[in-house]
Amino acid sequence: MEIHEYQAKELLNDFGVLTPSGGLAYSPEQAVYRAKEIGGDKWVVKAQIHSGARGKAGGIKVCSNDDEIWNAADELLGKKLITHQTGPQGKVVHRLYVEAGTDIQREIYLGIVLDRAEERVAVVASGEGGMEIEEIAREKPESIIRVSVEPAVGMQPYQARQIAFKLGLEKGQISQMVTTILGCYRAMRDLDGTMVEINPLVLTGDGRVLALDAKMSFDDNALFRRPNIAELRDKSQEDPREMRASDRGLSYVGLDGNIGCIINGAGLAMASLDMIKHAGGEPANFLDIGGGASPERVAKAFNLVLEDEKVETMLVNIFAGINRCDWVAEGVVQAVKSIDLKIPLVVRLSGTNVEKGKQILADSGLDIIMADTLREAANKAVDAWKKHTGK
Repeated sequence: MEIHEYQAKELLNDFGVLTPSGGLAYSPEQAVYRAKEIGGDKWVVKAQIHSGARGKAGGIKVCSNDDEIWNAADELLGKKLITHQTGPQGKVVHRLYVEAGTDIQREIYLGIVLDRAEERVAVVASGEGGMEIEEIAREKPESIIRVSVEPAVGMQPYQARQIAFKLGLEKGQISQMVTTILGCYRAMRDLDGTMVEINPLVLTGDGRVLALDAKMSFDDNALFRRPNIAELRDKSQEDPREMRASDRGLSYVGLDGNIGCIINGAGLAMASLDMIKHAGGEPANFLDIGGGASPERVAKAFNLVLEDEKVETMLVNIFAGINRCDWVAEGVVQAVKSIDLKIPLVVRLSGTNVEKGKQILADSGLDIIMADTLREAANKAVDAWKKHTGK
């Protein structure tokens, strides 16, 4: 789960990370009022969406007076920002963050992430802030500083000092940088985060170390014990298909194709998507119904996949271990009868009670295309799609 910049800053403040003064606004009038509360003679109006590269997309405006603030807010609210992270569909701006202008002397990149290969947290820093880490790695790889954190003891102050020294900070800024790095690490650890990124982390003219931007993401599986974090979820920023699936306990990833997929297990799902592509088709989604594929759960999965108007063929591919093929077959029959399916349906069952499951499908009298192997299922799904659409 991701959160907005202003939410991440509020959380990081509690761990000793300093940020510029700011306030939330939902209208141009409110944006002007926030600027008056903050004071000063320079402000930044920031669109709040779950995406980086907002500045390049026109989502960040520097303002010097009330009229500029009002006009910037009026332009941004309701605007669809398109970045390389949002894709061509973009994301609509529903709220703004008005922040005090900062005298920036230097920009630094700071990120704390999970290194799954080493099974530990990694701290990544660079003196080339303001650039995306992928761009830094490509253009100035020598500037990247990387420190791994031993899980048994956590991040130590000496590690944070090493990073500060390598960044070439002045004496008075080193202790602030140590506080910032350790604060970000503790926030990630204590809140079940999966990433904390501050880009840029700036050094100001008066010698302060400020998080000018902040991004945090969290482990969805840990939200049950972090209700304060779960409350920060903004559903307007999520793919509506993925949001509805998540609310119903299903794992769903929306794709751009037209063959809807209902599969159990991530490995089988990935193999199925690859096989569909190999057969000449395009998958519309990745929907994993998990281990407890009851008839009711299968029916919910059908409804979720069919909410995507691009879906023109359905593929159900289940390997039953914990599941049972007869349960899945009952769910398929129940779903097809209840929604009056108008598109081709290909079903491949394997594993526990497979013969009973196949018999249920055969006896249903429904127009279901059966397959025995993964390759056969993918080929039949693509062939059925071509025949149905005439493509």
